Amino acid sequence: MISYPLRILRHLGVDPIVVVIGYGADAVSRTCAQPGVRFARQSRQRGTGHAALAARKALRGFRGDVLLVNSDLPLLRTETFSELLREHQEAAAAVSLVTAEVDDPRGLGRIERDGAGRVLRIVEDRDANQAQARIREINVGLYCADVGYLFGALDSLEPANAQNELYLTDIIELAGGAGRTIATTSAKSIEACQISSRSDLAQVERMLRDDINRKWMDAGVTMEDPATAYIGPDVSIGQDTVIGPNVTLRGRTSVGKSCRFDGSAFLTGATIGSHVHIKFGVVITDSVVEDEVVIGPFAQLRPETHLKKGVHIGDFVETKKAVIGARTKANHLAYLGDTEIGEDSNIGAGTITCNYDGFGKHRTNIGSRVQVGSDSQLVAPVRIGDDAYVATGSTVRTDVEPGALFFNPRTEERRSGWVAARRKREGAGEKRAKKPRAAKKAPAATSRRRKSRS
Repeated sequence: MISYPLRILRHLGVDPIVVVIGYGADAVSRTCAQPGVRFARQSRQRGTGHAALAARKALRGFRGDVLLVNSDLPLLRTETFSELLREHQEAAAAVSLVTAEVDDPRGLGRIERDGAGRVLRIVEDRDANQAQARIREINVGLYCADVGYLFGALDSLEPANAQNELYLTDIIELAGGAGRTIATTSAKSIEACQISSRSDLAQVERMLRDDINRKWMDAGVTMEDPATAYIGPDVSIGQDTVIGPNVTLRGRTSVGKSCRFDGSAFLTGATIGSHVHIKFGVVITDSVVEDEVVIGPFAQLRPETHLKKGVHIGDFVETKKAVIGARTKANHLAYLGDTEIGEDSNIGAGTITCNYDGFGKHRTNIGSRVQVGSDSQLVAPVRIGDDAYVATGSTVRTDVEPGALFFNPRTEERRSGWVAARRKREGAGEKRAKKPRAAKKAPAATSRRRKSRS
Protein backbone atom coordinates (compact mmCIF):
# COMPACT_ATOMS: atom_id res chain seq x y z
CA MET A 1 0.00 0.00 0.00
CA ILE A 2 2.67 2.48 0.99
CA SER A 3 4.44 2.19 -2.36
CA TYR A 4 1.59 4.12 -4.03
CA PRO A 5 1.92 7.42 -2.10
CA LEU A 6 5.72 7.02 -2.10
CA ARG A 7 5.68 6.85 -5.90
CA ILE A 8 3.65 10.07 -6.09
CA LEU A 9 5.93 11.88 -3.63
CA ARG A 10 9.00 10.92 -5.67
CA HIS A 11 7.24 12.04 -8.86
CA LEU A 12 6.53 15.45 -7.28
CA GLY A 13 10.15 15.84 -6.20
CA VAL A 14 9.40 15.83 -2.48
CA ASP A 15 12.64 15.85 -0.48
CA PRO A 16 13.19 14.51 2.06
CA ILE A 17 10.61 11.76 2.38
CA VAL A 18 10.18 10.58 5.97
CA VAL A 19 8.42 7.29 6.74
CA VAL A 20 7.25 6.91 10.34
CA ILE A 21 7.64 3.32 11.45
CA GLY A 22 6.44 1.54 14.56
CA TYR A 23 4.57 -1.76 14.47
CA GLY A 24 6.28 -4.08 11.97
CA ALA A 25 9.07 -1.52 11.61
CA ASP A 26 11.61 -3.87 10.06
CA ALA A 27 9.26 -5.10 7.35
CA VAL A 28 8.06 -1.58 6.52
CA SER A 29 11.59 -0.15 6.35
CA ARG A 30 12.68 -2.96 4.01
CA THR A 31 9.75 -2.19 1.72
CA CYS A 32 10.42 1.56 1.71
CA ALA A 33 14.24 1.50 1.52
CA GLN A 34 14.94 3.82 -1.43
CA PRO A 35 17.26 6.74 -2.12
CA GLY A 36 15.98 9.88 -0.39
CA VAL A 37 13.78 8.04 2.13
CA ARG A 38 14.44 8.61 5.83
CA PHE A 39 12.87 6.76 8.74
CA ALA A 40 11.49 8.00 12.05
CA ARG A 41 10.60 5.47 14.73
CA GLN A 42 7.44 5.83 16.79
CA SER A 43 8.35 3.65 19.76
CA ARG A 44 4.88 3.86 21.28
CA GLN A 45 1.77 4.11 19.14
CA ARG A 46 -0.18 7.01 20.71
CA GLY A 47 -2.08 8.20 17.67
CA THR A 48 -1.54 9.98 14.37
CA GLY A 49 -0.43 13.25 15.99
CA HIS A 50 2.18 11.39 18.00
CA ALA A 51 3.36 9.69 14.78
CA ALA A 52 3.83 13.07 13.08
CA LEU A 53 5.79 14.34 16.09
CA ALA A 54 8.16 11.39 15.69
CA ALA A 55 9.30 12.88 12.37
CA ARG A 56 10.60 16.11 13.94
CA LYS A 57 14.20 14.92 14.28
CA ALA A 58 14.31 13.67 10.67
CA LEU A 59 13.12 17.13 9.50
CA ARG A 60 15.52 19.16 11.63
CA GLY A 61 16.64 22.23 9.69
CA PHE A 62 13.91 21.86 7.06
CA ARG A 63 12.13 25.03 5.94
CA GLY A 64 8.99 25.00 3.85
CA ASP A 65 5.74 23.07 3.53
CA VAL A 66 5.28 19.51 4.73
CA LEU A 67 2.95 17.02 3.05
CA LEU A 68 1.46 14.47 5.45
CA VAL A 69 -0.23 11.40 4.00
CA ASN A 70 -1.64 8.22 5.47
CA SER A 71 0.02 5.10 4.07
CA ASP A 72 -3.26 3.23 3.42
CA LEU A 73 -4.51 5.37 0.53
CA PRO A 74 -3.36 3.63 -2.68
CA LEU A 75 -6.10 5.22 -4.80
CA LEU A 76 -4.92 8.81 -4.33
CA ARG A 77 -4.03 10.51 -7.62
CA THR A 78 -1.01 12.65 -8.36
CA GLU A 79 -3.40 15.41 -9.45
CA THR A 80 -4.91 15.53 -5.96
CA PHE A 81 -1.48 16.09 -4.37
CA SER A 82 -0.72 18.84 -6.89
CA GLU A 83 -4.06 20.57 -6.35
CA LEU A 84 -3.57 20.51 -2.56
CA LEU A 85 -0.14 22.12 -2.91
CA ARG A 86 -1.51 24.79 -5.23
CA GLU A 87 -4.44 25.68 -2.92
CA HIS A 88 -2.18 25.73 0.12
CA GLN A 89 0.35 28.07 -1.45
CA GLU A 90 -2.20 30.40 -3.08
CA ALA A 91 -4.07 30.78 0.22
CA ALA A 92 -0.83 31.16 2.23
CA ALA A 93 -2.48 28.70 4.60
CA ALA A 94 -1.06 27.38 7.84
CA VAL A 95 -2.59 24.00 7.12
CA SER A 96 -4.59 22.54 4.23
CA LEU A 97 -6.40 19.25 3.74
CA VAL A 98 -8.18 17.09 1.18
CA THR A 99 -11.84 16.20 1.67
CA ALA A 100 -14.35 14.06 -0.23
CA GLU A 101 -18.11 13.45 -0.31
CA VAL A 102 -18.97 9.79 0.27
CA ASP A 103 -22.22 7.86 0.51
CA ASP A 104 -21.20 5.96 3.63
CA PRO A 105 -18.99 7.98 6.01
CA ARG A 106 -18.94 5.40 8.80
CA GLY A 107 -15.52 4.98 10.36
CA LEU A 108 -14.18 8.20 8.80
CA GLY A 109 -13.50 11.66 10.20
CA ARG A 110 -16.25 14.23 9.41
CA ILE A 111 -15.55 17.78 8.20
CA GLU A 112 -17.51 20.26 10.31
CA ARG A 113 -17.94 23.71 8.72
CA ASP A 114 -19.54 26.94 9.88
CA GLY A 115 -22.37 28.76 8.10
CA ALA A 116 -19.92 30.45 5.77
CA GLY A 117 -18.41 27.14 4.73
CA ARG A 118 -15.18 27.57 6.67
CA VAL A 119 -13.71 24.44 8.19
CA LEU A 120 -14.05 24.37 11.96
CA ARG A 121 -12.70 20.98 12.85
CA ILE A 122 -12.41 17.32 11.92
CA VAL A 123 -14.52 15.06 14.13
CA GLU A 124 -13.42 11.44 14.35
CA ASP A 125 -16.14 8.83 13.96
CA ARG A 126 -15.92 7.60 17.56
CA ASP A 127 -16.27 11.14 18.91
CA ALA A 128 -19.11 12.29 16.61
CA ASN A 129 -22.57 13.12 17.94
CA GLN A 130 -25.69 12.25 15.97
CA ALA A 131 -25.67 15.45 13.92
CA GLN A 132 -21.98 15.18 13.12
CA ALA A 133 -22.34 11.50 12.20
CA ARG A 134 -24.76 12.48 9.41
CA ILE A 135 -22.12 14.65 7.68
CA ARG A 136 -21.01 13.07 4.41
CA GLU A 137 -17.93 15.22 3.79
CA ILE A 138 -15.00 13.30 5.19
CA ASN A 139 -11.29 13.73 5.81
CA VAL A 140 -9.26 11.83 3.22
CA GLY A 141 -5.97 11.71 5.15
CA LEU A 142 -3.78 14.02 3.04
CA TYR A 143 -2.60 17.36 4.47
CA CYS A 144 -0.11 20.16 3.83
CA ALA A 145 1.23 22.38 6.60
CA ASP A 146 3.89 25.01 7.12
CA VAL A 147 6.65 23.26 9.06
CA GLY A 148 6.80 26.03 11.69
CA TYR A 149 3.09 25.83 12.37
CA LEU A 150 3.00 22.03 12.21
CA PHE A 151 5.30 21.14 15.08
CA GLY A 152 4.06 24.00 17.26
CA ALA A 153 0.51 22.69 16.85
CA LEU A 154 1.56 19.11 17.44
CA ASP A 155 3.20 20.12 20.72
CA SER A 156 -0.19 21.52 21.82
CA LEU A 157 -2.18 18.34 21.23
CA GLU A 158 -4.10 16.78 24.13
CA PRO A 159 -5.53 13.23 24.21
CA ALA A 160 -9.06 14.48 24.95
CA ASN A 161 -10.94 11.92 22.89
CA ALA A 162 -12.53 8.48 23.05
CA GLN A 163 -9.27 6.71 22.18
CA ASN A 164 -7.06 8.77 24.53
CA GLU A 165 -4.70 9.47 21.63
CA LEU A 166 -3.03 12.50 20.07
CA TYR A 167 -5.00 13.18 16.90
CA LEU A 168 -3.22 14.77 13.95
CA THR A 169 -6.61 16.05 12.82
CA ASP A 170 -6.81 18.38 15.84
CA ILE A 171 -4.25 20.72 14.22
CA ILE A 172 -7.11 21.92 11.97
CA GLU A 173 -9.20 23.22 14.89
CA LEU A 174 -6.09 24.72 16.50
CA ALA A 175 -5.37 26.66 13.29
CA GLY A 176 -8.92 28.02 13.16
CA GLY A 177 -8.83 28.98 16.81
CA ALA A 178 -5.60 30.91 16.22
CA GLY A 179 -7.11 32.77 13.27
CA ARG A 180 -4.84 31.02 10.77
CA THR A 181 -5.98 30.21 7.24
CA ILE A 182 -7.21 26.69 6.48
CA ALA A 183 -7.46 25.66 2.80
CA THR A 184 -9.24 22.63 1.39
CA THR A 185 -9.44 20.81 -1.92
CA SER A 186 -11.74 18.02 -3.01
CA ALA A 187 -10.90 14.51 -4.16
CA LYS A 188 -12.99 11.88 -5.89
CA SER A 189 -14.80 9.65 -3.44
CA ILE A 190 -12.89 6.59 -4.62
CA GLU A 191 -9.63 8.22 -3.51
CA ALA A 192 -10.85 8.17 0.10
CA CYS A 193 -10.90 4.37 0.27
CA GLN A 194 -8.86 3.58 3.34
CA ILE A 195 -7.72 0.06 4.17
CA SER A 196 -8.47 -1.03 7.71
CA SER A 197 -9.23 -4.71 7.19
CA ARG A 198 -8.55 -7.58 4.84
CA SER A 199 -11.98 -7.02 3.35
CA ASP A 200 -11.04 -3.41 2.57
CA LEU A 201 -7.78 -4.65 1.05
CA ALA A 202 -9.58 -7.07 -1.27
CA GLN A 203 -12.02 -4.36 -2.36
CA VAL A 204 -9.30 -1.85 -3.18
CA GLU A 205 -7.21 -4.50 -4.94
CA ARG A 206 -10.18 -5.22 -7.16
CA MET A 207 -10.63 -1.51 -7.95
CA LEU A 208 -6.96 -1.11 -8.84
CA ARG A 209 -6.99 -4.27 -10.94
CA ASP A 210 -10.06 -3.14 -12.86
CA ASP A 211 -8.45 0.24 -13.60
CA ILE A 212 -5.22 -1.38 -14.78
CA ASN A 213 -7.05 -3.90 -16.98
CA ARG A 214 -9.21 -1.18 -18.50
CA LYS A 215 -6.11 0.86 -19.34
CA TRP A 216 -4.50 -2.05 -21.20
CA MET A 217 -7.67 -3.03 -23.03
CA ASP A 218 -8.01 0.59 -24.19
CA ALA A 219 -4.41 0.29 -25.46
CA GLY A 220 -5.25 -2.73 -27.64
CA VAL A 221 -4.71 -5.72 -25.34
CA THR A 222 -7.35 -8.47 -25.40
CA MET A 223 -8.36 -10.02 -22.08
CA GLU A 224 -10.59 -13.05 -22.43
CA ASP A 225 -11.69 -12.77 -18.80
CA PRO A 226 -10.69 -9.42 -17.25
CA ALA A 227 -12.00 -10.55 -13.85
CA THR A 228 -9.19 -13.13 -13.64
CA ALA A 229 -6.36 -11.08 -15.21
CA TYR A 230 -4.02 -9.93 -12.43
CA ILE A 231 -1.74 -7.24 -13.88
CA GLY A 232 0.65 -5.34 -11.61
CA PRO A 233 1.04 -1.55 -11.76
CA ASP A 234 4.61 -1.72 -13.14
CA VAL A 235 3.79 -4.20 -15.94
CA SER A 236 3.84 -3.17 -19.61
CA ILE A 237 2.01 -5.04 -22.41
CA GLY A 238 2.28 -4.63 -26.17
CA GLN A 239 -0.62 -4.10 -28.56
CA ASP A 240 -2.60 -7.10 -29.85
CA THR A 241 -1.45 -9.39 -27.08
CA VAL A 242 -4.15 -11.83 -25.95
CA ILE A 243 -4.37 -12.76 -22.26
CA GLY A 244 -6.39 -15.83 -21.36
CA PRO A 245 -8.04 -16.55 -18.00
CA ASN A 246 -6.16 -16.72 -14.70
CA VAL A 247 -2.99 -14.98 -15.86
CA THR A 248 -0.85 -13.10 -13.32
CA LEU A 249 1.83 -10.61 -14.42
CA ARG A 250 3.82 -9.15 -11.51
CA GLY A 251 6.79 -6.90 -10.80
CA ARG A 252 8.42 -5.16 -13.74
CA THR A 253 7.27 -7.74 -16.27
CA SER A 254 7.17 -6.46 -19.84
CA VAL A 255 5.36 -8.21 -22.69
CA GLY A 256 5.83 -7.41 -26.37
CA LYS A 257 3.33 -7.20 -29.20
CA SER A 258 1.03 -9.95 -30.47
CA CYS A 259 1.78 -12.45 -27.71
CA ARG A 260 -0.61 -15.17 -26.62
CA PHE A 261 -1.20 -16.40 -23.04
CA ASP A 262 -3.45 -19.46 -23.08
CA GLY A 263 -4.21 -19.24 -19.35
CA SER A 264 -3.07 -19.90 -15.78
CA ALA A 265 0.37 -18.38 -16.35
CA PHE A 266 2.32 -16.73 -13.53
CA LEU A 267 5.10 -14.28 -14.49
CA THR A 268 7.27 -12.20 -12.15
CA GLY A 269 9.98 -9.84 -13.36
CA ALA A 270 9.96 -11.38 -16.84
CA THR A 271 10.92 -9.74 -20.14
CA ILE A 272 8.89 -11.24 -22.98
CA GLY A 273 9.47 -10.38 -26.63
CA SER A 274 6.88 -10.17 -29.41
CA HIS A 275 4.91 -13.03 -31.02
CA VAL A 276 5.56 -15.29 -28.02
CA HIS A 277 3.12 -18.11 -27.26
CA ILE A 278 2.88 -19.01 -23.57
CA LYS A 279 0.75 -22.09 -23.15
CA PHE A 280 -1.29 -23.23 -20.17
CA GLY A 281 0.24 -23.49 -16.71
CA VAL A 282 3.60 -21.76 -17.31
CA VAL A 283 5.63 -20.10 -14.51
CA ILE A 284 8.38 -17.60 -15.41
CA THR A 285 10.53 -15.74 -12.88
CA ASP A 286 13.22 -13.11 -13.58
CA SER A 287 13.92 -14.40 -17.08
CA VAL A 288 14.27 -13.08 -20.63
CA VAL A 289 12.30 -14.53 -23.54
CA GLU A 290 13.02 -13.24 -27.05
CA ASP A 291 10.66 -13.09 -30.05
CA GLU A 292 8.71 -16.05 -31.48
CA VAL A 293 9.35 -18.38 -28.56
CA VAL A 294 6.86 -21.12 -27.61
CA ILE A 295 6.70 -22.21 -23.95
CA GLY A 296 4.65 -24.91 -22.24
CA PRO A 297 2.28 -26.21 -21.28
CA PHE A 298 3.34 -26.72 -17.64
CA ALA A 299 6.89 -25.40 -18.04
CA GLN A 300 8.88 -23.44 -15.48
CA LEU A 301 11.55 -20.85 -16.23
CA ARG A 302 13.46 -20.09 -13.05
CA PRO A 303 15.66 -17.00 -12.57
CA GLU A 304 18.37 -16.09 -15.07
CA THR A 305 16.92 -18.09 -17.92
CA HIS A 306 17.38 -16.54 -21.37
CA LEU A 307 15.53 -18.04 -24.33
CA LYS A 308 16.65 -16.67 -27.67
CA LYS A 309 14.54 -16.21 -30.78
CA GLY A 310 12.39 -19.14 -31.87
CA VAL A 311 13.17 -21.47 -28.94
CA HIS A 312 10.60 -24.15 -28.04
CA ILE A 313 10.29 -25.20 -24.40
CA GLY A 314 7.67 -27.91 -23.96
CA ASP A 315 5.62 -29.58 -21.27
CA PHE A 316 7.22 -30.21 -17.87
CA VAL A 317 10.54 -28.66 -18.86
CA GLU A 318 12.35 -26.70 -16.14
CA THR A 319 15.22 -24.27 -16.70
CA LYS A 320 17.45 -22.33 -14.31
CA LYS A 321 20.41 -20.10 -15.17
CA ALA A 322 20.07 -21.41 -18.70
CA VAL A 323 20.93 -19.60 -21.94
CA ILE A 324 19.31 -21.40 -24.86
CA GLY A 325 20.22 -20.48 -28.43
CA ALA A 326 17.92 -19.59 -31.28
CA ARG A 327 15.52 -22.28 -32.56
CA THR A 328 16.73 -24.89 -30.07
CA LYS A 329 14.02 -27.21 -28.77
CA ALA A 330 13.46 -29.03 -25.49
CA ASN A 331 9.94 -30.27 -25.96
CA HIS A 332 9.38 -32.73 -23.11
CA LEU A 333 10.27 -33.55 -19.52
CA ALA A 334 13.75 -32.05 -19.18
CA TYR A 335 15.76 -30.20 -16.54
CA LEU A 336 18.27 -27.68 -17.88
CA GLY A 337 20.10 -25.96 -15.02
CA ASP A 338 23.33 -23.95 -15.17
CA THR A 339 23.37 -24.62 -18.90
CA GLU A 340 24.31 -22.89 -22.12
CA ILE A 341 23.04 -24.34 -25.40
CA GLY A 342 23.79 -23.15 -28.93
CA GLU A 343 21.46 -22.75 -31.90
CA ASP A 344 19.30 -25.38 -33.62
CA SER A 345 19.94 -28.11 -31.07
CA ASN A 346 17.39 -30.65 -29.87
CA ILE A 347 17.17 -31.87 -26.29
CA GLY A 348 15.35 -35.19 -25.98
CA ALA A 349 12.67 -36.09 -23.45
CA GLY A 350 13.92 -36.94 -19.99
CA THR A 351 17.28 -35.20 -20.39
CA ILE A 352 18.85 -33.87 -17.18
CA THR A 353 21.85 -31.62 -16.70
CA CYS A 354 23.25 -32.87 -13.40
CA ASN A 355 24.56 -29.54 -12.17
CA TYR A 356 24.97 -30.24 -8.43
CA ASP A 357 27.52 -32.69 -7.04
CA GLY A 358 26.57 -32.30 -3.39
CA PHE A 359 29.12 -29.53 -2.82
CA GLY A 360 28.73 -26.99 -5.63
CA LYS A 361 27.02 -26.12 -8.91
CA HIS A 362 28.71 -26.72 -12.28
CA ARG A 363 27.85 -25.71 -15.83
CA THR A 364 26.97 -27.73 -18.88
CA ASN A 365 27.86 -26.32 -22.32
CA ILE A 366 26.11 -27.75 -25.36
CA GLY A 367 27.02 -26.52 -28.83
CA SER A 368 24.90 -25.78 -31.90
CA ARG A 369 23.05 -28.42 -33.95
CA VAL A 370 23.53 -30.98 -31.19
CA GLN A 371 21.13 -33.92 -30.80
CA VAL A 372 20.76 -35.17 -27.23
CA GLY A 373 18.80 -38.41 -27.12
CA SER A 374 16.00 -39.10 -24.69
CA ASP A 375 16.69 -40.15 -21.12
CA SER A 376 20.26 -38.82 -21.11
CA GLN A 377 22.16 -37.41 -18.14
CA LEU A 378 24.85 -34.79 -18.66
CA VAL A 379 27.06 -34.73 -15.55
CA ALA A 380 28.54 -31.23 -15.17
CA PRO A 381 31.05 -29.83 -15.68
CA VAL A 382 30.87 -31.13 -19.23
CA ARG A 383 31.07 -29.70 -22.75
CA ILE A 384 29.43 -31.11 -25.88
CA GLY A 385 30.79 -29.73 -29.15
CA ASP A 386 28.86 -28.53 -32.21
CA ASP A 387 27.08 -31.14 -34.33
CA ALA A 388 27.64 -33.89 -31.75
CA TYR A 389 25.12 -36.70 -31.28
CA VAL A 390 24.42 -38.15 -27.85
CA ALA A 391 22.63 -41.48 -28.14
CA THR A 392 19.48 -42.29 -26.21
CA GLY A 393 19.96 -43.28 -22.60
CA SER A 394 23.55 -42.04 -22.31
CA THR A 395 25.31 -40.77 -19.21
CA VAL A 396 27.87 -38.19 -20.29
CA ARG A 397 30.71 -37.61 -17.81
CA THR A 398 33.42 -36.39 -20.19
CA ASP A 399 33.57 -33.78 -22.94
CA VAL A 400 32.31 -34.76 -26.39
CA GLU A 401 34.24 -33.40 -29.36
CA PRO A 402 32.38 -31.68 -32.24
CA GLY A 403 30.67 -34.00 -34.68
CA ALA A 404 31.16 -37.11 -32.52
CA LEU A 405 28.68 -39.82 -31.61
CA PHE A 406 28.61 -40.50 -27.89
CA PHE A 407 27.00 -43.58 -26.36
CA ASN A 408 27.45 -45.88 -23.40
CA PRO A 409 28.29 -49.41 -24.64
CA ARG A 410 25.91 -52.04 -23.40
CA THR A 411 24.97 -55.60 -24.25
CA GLU A 412 21.43 -56.26 -25.35
CA GLU A 413 20.02 -59.69 -24.55
CA ARG A 414 16.97 -61.43 -25.96
CA ARG A 415 15.37 -64.67 -24.75
CA SER A 416 12.91 -66.04 -27.26
CA GLY A 417 9.77 -67.62 -25.84
CA TRP A 418 10.45 -66.24 -22.38
CA VAL A 419 6.97 -64.77 -21.88
CA ALA A 420 5.15 -67.98 -22.83
CA ALA A 421 7.40 -70.02 -20.57
CA ARG A 422 6.84 -67.64 -17.71
CA ARG A 423 3.11 -67.72 -18.15
CA LYS A 424 3.21 -71.52 -18.23
CA ARG A 425 5.16 -71.63 -14.98
CA GLU A 426 2.86 -69.12 -13.36
CA GLY A 427 -0.21 -71.02 -14.56
CA ALA A 428 1.13 -74.27 -13.14
CA GLY A 429 1.81 -72.59 -9.85
CA GLU A 430 -1.73 -71.25 -9.69
CA LYS A 431 -3.19 -74.72 -10.35
CA ARG A 432 -1.11 -76.24 -7.57
CA ALA A 433 -2.22 -73.52 -5.20
CA LYS A 434 -5.89 -74.14 -6.01
CA LYS A 435 -5.79 -77.99 -5.76
CA PRO A 436 -7.07 -79.08 -2.29
CA ARG A 437 -4.65 -81.16 -0.27
CA ALA A 438 -5.68 -84.57 1.16
CA ALA A 439 -6.38 -84.48 4.86
CA LYS A 440 -3.78 -86.22 6.94
CA LYS A 441 -4.97 -89.29 8.89
CA ALA A 442 -4.68 -89.15 12.63
CA PRO A 443 -2.02 -91.56 13.99
CA ALA A 444 -3.37 -94.87 15.40
CA ALA A 445 -3.52 -95.13 19.17
CA THR A 446 -1.04 -97.62 20.66
CA SER A 447 -0.52 -98.97 24.15
CA ARG A 448 2.54 -100.52 25.68
CA ARG A 449 2.60 -102.50 28.86
CA ARG A 450 5.49 -102.08 31.04
CA LYS A 451 7.10 -105.34 31.87
CA SER A 452 7.07 -105.98 35.56
CA ARG A 453 10.34 -106.72 37.18
CA SER A 454 10.58 -109.97 39.08
